[in-house]
Amino acid sequence: MLDVTAVVGAPIRQGVETRAVISTHGGGAAANVASWLAVNGTPSHLIARVGDDAAGQTVIAELHKYGVEHSQTIVPGVGTGVVIVLVDALGERTMFPDSGANSGLSLADLPSLDGFTAVYLSGYPLVNPKSRDGALAILHAVRERGLTVVFDPSTVGVLLEVGLNQVREWLSLVDVVILNEEEAHFLSGKNNPVEAAAELLKLTPLVVIKRGSNGALAQSREAALVQISAVDVEVVDTTGAGDAFAAGFIQAWINKNRLLESLHNGATFAARCVATVGARPLI
Repeated sequence: MLDVTAVVGAPIRQGVETRAVISTHGGGAAANVASWLAVNGTPSHLIARVGDDAAGQTVIAELHKYGVEHSQTIVPGVGTGVVIVLVDALGERTMFPDSGANSGLSLADLPSLDGFTAVYLSGYPLVNPKSRDGALAILHAVRERGLTVVFDPSTVGVLLEVGLNQVREWLSLVDVVILNEEEAHFLSGKNNPVEAAAELLKLTPLVVIKRGSNGALAQSREAALVQISAVDVEVVDTTGAGDAFAAGFIQAWINKNRLLESLHNGATFAARCVATVGARPLI
């Protein structure tokens, strides 16, 4: 995806101009995770599609810069996915996504699974009806190979498009779920994040809940709940913070399977992300 980010320093008044600082960046949840992993020494391969356009050339070039391996699917006649991102004075972002060429993802986009350890799956291709069947086929294929599946369900606004029961069914197919407090409350029916984690453990073996400025917590079926505080940092833009956290957690978890260390690594990556504009690491 291509992110077009407008940092707006004043309240938006409908119907009139509002001055902003505008920039473009590579985006997309899975691409962000892959980029943070690759830059920090964990090889990654991105399954994604782009259009035959300038935006597609731009995001592919950026993947090369980060050292991310990727599929070579270019879809003619369809635009590359684009997200309009509005960032307010507090660094909070509001997004308007258009999946573009990523709609239609299928099992044909899956590379050979030899040499892979884990798979990260964003909720966006599952929610999108044009790529849902293909994403599920990919999920079942990697499960058959015994790879660890890490799932980020995506925002509640997107999840509402398919409904609570459908998403909870998907949770039963994965090994790790990484989600924020709002998503955890929606999927568990529990307002307290500790209770939400306990409820979600009935569906999946490991639950990680990102709590923004309140840190993060994690619990597995085999171990007690652990919690950490957030890293103290000046927030510029929260876009991609959850993706950076996921990358940091995955990197530590697949190597040592230590929950506390993995949470700290995720928080460190997220702090680096929110300190700059855009969802990708500075290199």
